[in-house]
Amino acid sequence: MKVFLILGAINAMLAVGLGAFGAHGLEGRVSEKYLEVWKTGVQYHMFHAFGLFVVAFLANLFPQSSLISSSGWVMLVGIIFFSGSLYILTLSGIGILGAITPIGGVAFIVAWLLIVIAAAKLL
Repeated sequence: MKVFLILGAINAMLAVGLGAFGAHGLEGRVSEKYLEVWKTGVQYHMFHAFGLFVVAFLANLFPQSSLISSSGWVMLVGIIFFSGSLYILTLSGIGILGAITPIGGVAFIVAWLLIVIAAAKLL
């Protein structure tokens, strides 16, 4: 599906930009601990931006599979909750935001599991 190719490219672009911002714009402004939190957010953001490319490729090969497209949407939710919460946590220092991060992690796991189930059904 074209939408996941576009979302993958947008998220990869954002991950690169946010990584650069973290490396250059946040250095000396936030603690080393929070720089590491930011880096984790960027790392998972980029991994799952490429995951969206995988979904786009699979959705093109198997357009009949709702599991694959569902995986893409769940992966996007994971990026927002996991990486987004880490970005906001770093900038705000509000520790309770760390409680949101695992929701994104679970979304990532579910997204990849949906691809496993789709592959088992389709191949």
